Amino acid sequence: MSDIAAKTTEDRPELKRVMGPGLLLLFVVGDILGTGVYALTGKVAGEVGGAVWLPFLCAFIVAMLTATSYLELVTKYPKAGGAAVYTHKAFGIHFLTFLLTFAVMCSGLTSASSASKAFAANFFSALKIDPDRGSVLMITALAFMALIALVNLRGVGESVKANVVLTLVELTGLLIVIAIGAWALSNGDGDTARLTEFNTPDGESPFGAVTAATALAFFAMVGFEDSVNMAEETKDPVKIFPKIMLIGLTITGVIYVLVAISAVALVSPEELNKGATPLLKVVEAGAPDFPLQIFAWITMFAVANSALINMLMASRLLYGMSHEKVLPGPLGRILHKRRTPWVAILFTTLLAFFLIGYADLTALGGTTALLLLCVFAIVNVAVLVLRRDKVEHKHFHAPTALPILGCILCVYLASPLSGRASDDYKIAGWLMVIGVVLWAITWLLNKYVFKRKSDFDPSHLDQSGPVN
Repeated sequence: MSDIAAKTTEDRPELKRVMGPGLLLLFVVGDILGTGVYALTGKVAGEVGGAVWLPFLCAFIVAMLTATSYLELVTKYPKAGGAAVYTHKAFGIHFLTFLLTFAVMCSGLTSASSASKAFAANFFSALKIDPDRGSVLMITALAFMALIALVNLRGVGESVKANVVLTLVELTGLLIVIAIGAWALSNGDGDTARLTEFNTPDGESPFGAVTAATALAFFAMVGFEDSVNMAEETKDPVKIFPKIMLIGLTITGVIYVLVAISAVALVSPEELNKGATPLLKVVEAGAPDFPLQIFAWITMFAVANSALINMLMASRLLYGMSHEKVLPGPLGRILHKRRTPWVAILFTTLLAFFLIGYADLTALGGTTALLLLCVFAIVNVAVLVLRRDKVEHKHFHAPTALPILGCILCVYLASPLSGRASDDYKIAGWLMVIGVVLWAITWLLNKYVFKRKSDFDPSHLDQSGPVN
């Protein structure tokens, strides 16, 4: 074990190192898999057409470039942390750190809201009920989010073993889709000619269709950045993190491309784009005798887990910012018996209710990707700025061209040039306005009422991002 991994910090004891390469790999893969591919494969197909595999491949490449920046930072500073910690260390601007932290929190809300919509759609599919009105689906999604809030208020103990089980369930569902696709194609079923077809409405170029679809498909690749928070609980993180994260990203990238190929070969892009259960349609088309209820429950389990973990993250992050005196104090209140941040939970749940009622599945997934692309762009810059901060131990060093290219691509995919829908900017903008207003109120109260100086230290916060 490297010397840096064996040390304890002066202000806190070292966490127990329980994660070896195998558990870390499952953690990385499990964090990436989830709502994105289960619910948005059809929406990506609607953007690009039959070549739906290409946006997932492009999203994988952008994620891989940004992952090298995270790897340099986590091996250079192998402590629990995240984008906000790295940004604060690089730039030292409290307001920028706050905006980035709040963006991560908001991405968790939009991700959880999209998972709630996907859960509602699969719930009725599992029960073989076809709701005749969209309001029924919305009410179900809202009820599911309310249930998540109750579980959150009660308190949830998370463990690595539970993550392993959930990962295996999510992975099983995707492998079923791949196996059914391979079996159907080997029997001469399906239409592989669709794989090279592009949907280019109104004279749009294939390049424009691919970039617009990639801007949405990137939602499926987020989650790998969460693993940096496990640095203090990983055995020799400096040595094993680079290899494991890159392997985990590659595994999920291959799975996504194979799922996309299976999906569009068996179901037309137009049909995939209808509703929020695209992979269920693939299973039904490729294996009519397969018990669809089982697959629907697998999907529900996958997206329910994503929603719960994201709402846990969002409420705790809001609670932490309150205690750092950068958000109103009441957000830091807790239930005395359960020791859970009840005001933060209620506030994030209300925001999630609004998102579920206001935005559709595509807009929620696109907003999640938009917020995190902005975060990743800043991280790619931060890694270059922090090159001036030398450390004694050896660590992963990303070739300089990779963070630069990663930043350029993240900015491009986050910009209107990529063909990103305007709704993504509206939702992200309103969420960030809420954050800035809360920050301004807190700043004024601290300065003129309580006479307290805010010293925002993001290292005290859990910087986990949305789980896919």
